[in-house]
Amino acid sequence: MKQKFLGVLLLAIVVWGCSKKVAETRVFFGGQIIKPTSENVTLYQGNNVLDTFRLDNNMRFQKRYEDLESGIFKLEHLPEFQSVLLEKGDSIWVRFNAAAFDESIVYSGPGASKNNFMMELLLDFERENDFLSSKFSLNKEAYSAVIDSLLNQKKIKWILMDSLNRLSPIAQKVTQASYIYPYANKKERYALLRGAQWTAAEDSLYFDYRKYLNFSDNDLAFFDPYINYILNYISQKALKKGEAYFLQKQSTDFNFRRLEVLNDEISGNLLRSNLARAIAFEEILNFEKHANHDRFLQYFATINSSPQYLAEVLDLHSDISGMERNKPLPEIELENSKREKISSNTLLGQGPTVIYFWSQTQMSHYKGTLDRMKILQAQHPKLRFVGICIQPFTEVVAQVQKMMNVDADNQFAIVDFEKASKLWVLTLLNKCIVLDRNGKIIEGFGNFSDKNLDLLLNQF
Repeated sequence: MKQKFLGVLLLAIVVWGCSKKVAETRVFFGGQIIKPTSENVTLYQGNNVLDTFRLDNNMRFQKRYEDLESGIFKLEHLPEFQSVLLEKGDSIWVRFNAAAFDESIVYSGPGASKNNFMMELLLDFERENDFLSSKFSLNKEAYSAVIDSLLNQKKIKWILMDSLNRLSPIAQKVTQASYIYPYANKKERYALLRGAQWTAAEDSLYFDYRKYLNFSDNDLAFFDPYINYILNYISQKALKKGEAYFLQKQSTDFNFRRLEVLNDEISGNLLRSNLARAIAFEEILNFEKHANHDRFLQYFATINSSPQYLAEVLDLHSDISGMERNKPLPEIELENSKREKISSNTLLGQGPTVIYFWSQTQMSHYKGTLDRMKILQAQHPKLRFVGICIQPFTEVVAQVQKMMNVDADNQFAIVDFEKASKLWVLTLLNKCIVLDRNGKIIEGFGNFSDKNLDLLLNQF
């Protein structure tokens, strides 16, 4: 009897041990969304879609991964997204209100603390923006002292958080990077805008902080604070003495120089390719220089080592060509106010048309856009103004539009944002498209809030 008991106990220990090992290699990730703005949630690994979840009737999604590589992922609920750190053994539940995305995100479960820490930092940075803007007129020594003081405050918070949690090396690296690189970026931006006339000695003193940073970390290759810093570092290094950054940033020659700095100073294939992709997108989205981009693309192809990124950049270049003047508007699927699926071609042939865009998560922007539309409509009564929401309509939209006295017949929603944003090159919410009476493009890259739009519309 005793031997049988010991055998059962031993078996239980073995099973428990095996179960524990399995649990330590699994990753559970799920969540619930309040007031969703889309039916889906997308999880990205790098720049690739890992999973697209359709929300259930309780606005929830979840999945257990048996073998997921630890690292930084991106959670997207259009039009918002946020980084999340997932490691083997994590069991994380995220909850947020889509109407107040960043402010409402809360993680729970094993692995939650590191992600809540990063969200707390993000909100801290947003609150500090106005304060730091007021300090931008300080000299470089005083400005650096302000940044160093804030950095030290965050370091103290990190030490406390680290002492209360058994963070892995990758979690330590990412959570430290989440406060170190945003402040390094503030210093780099200051130098970009105010350091054109600094001497070599002044540069050496000011940029002393760079020796503590890593310029070849593939673990952070898709972490926004790190990428933003490295891009500004590259820009600062590419800027010649005496050049004004805001005058140079729109120059194709300047972006050539940025690629040269990247090629000379940044290592790590994953990081290099992602940075080259980012620089290429910035250049290609400079629509006014579209005709001159072939030479830039040839050089980009020699720096980038990712066939996927090369294809993406070339596709964007091609999509921009499709939105040029006198070309027909590419067809996408829309939803009308009755929730019926229709073709965007139904908008054509009803006279000159101005298309503007809005989001259900930015209703104050929508109100301002409607106010602007009413002014333009009064000035140009022959034009049709069409509003397009970048997410499928929710139940609340009809009520809000009725309260705002909006003409529902001229309001539509995008069904598939990923496809539509590619074909119509939707990169800004203020974008507008102007069509002639036959549905041909007059302006494919207008800005609805720009006064230059008034001049364009005066031709009708």
